[in-house]
Amino acid sequence: MRTALVAGNWKMNGDSAFISELIKELKVSTKSSDAEVLVCPPFVYLSEVKQALSGSAIKLGAQNVSQNNNGAFTGEISLPMLNDLDCEYVILGHSERRSLYAETDELVAEKFIATEKAGLKPILCVGETLEERESDQTLEVVGRQLKTVINAAGIEKFVNAVVAYEPVWAIGTGKTATPEQAQDVHAAIRAMVAEYDADTAAKLRVLYGGSVNAGNAAELFANEDVDGGLVGGASLKANDFTAICQAAGAQ
Repeated sequence: MRTALVAGNWKMNGDSAFISELIKELKVSTKSSDAEVLVCPPFVYLSEVKQALSGSAIKLGAQNVSQNNNGAFTGEISLPMLNDLDCEYVILGHSERRSLYAETDELVAEKFIATEKAGLKPILCVGETLEERESDQTLEVVGRQLKTVINAAGIEKFVNAVVAYEPVWAIGTGKTATPEQAQDVHAAIRAMVAEYDADTAAKLRVLYGGSVNAGNAAELFANEDVDGGLVGGASLKANDFTAICQAAGAQ
């Protein structure tokens, strides 16, 4: 039985006052959820959020990380730094990192290997653009992104990892994959992992991301191979994020 996970990716949003109020509400409202709850704030607020989460079951994660542990890499954040802050998860290969900052499949694989080696849990994002979906390349693209990492890291490194399917055309657009579309790709991802190891595939949590909200979460999470969500905008609204967590925990 896979425990559902709902991860809030705050992206480049929030300030100290906003974060303080949001965490205060989430500590109370998500307490009864059977899903694992995770928040990933901007780097500059990780320490502040860590302190605010004290006494709660909500986990702390980062939105990205360098594959290098130290050195002359201005503006980068290392895994030892994240370990210092008790981060448990790291989002890797988000479509915005791939498209805006030219992160390649190979670089994402390097970051995945470094993250797993450092003892943190990678959340590997995969997903296709609208053009790729309309030309029936979804599984080809997702398979390339996923298998590049598996082949570089080894399937045994996926024991504590999470995969997040995020159709690029549904991120921040208000469009959402239908429950059937989500299930089809999630099942395909699990089958791809099973080509390497069936037990790992059965235990792997595969999240859906792409305009998940309080209204569509329950229907999406009802699918057999959807194990929760990677949530963007709705994670900044306590009531909406709580409803999503409750929907995931009820499955």
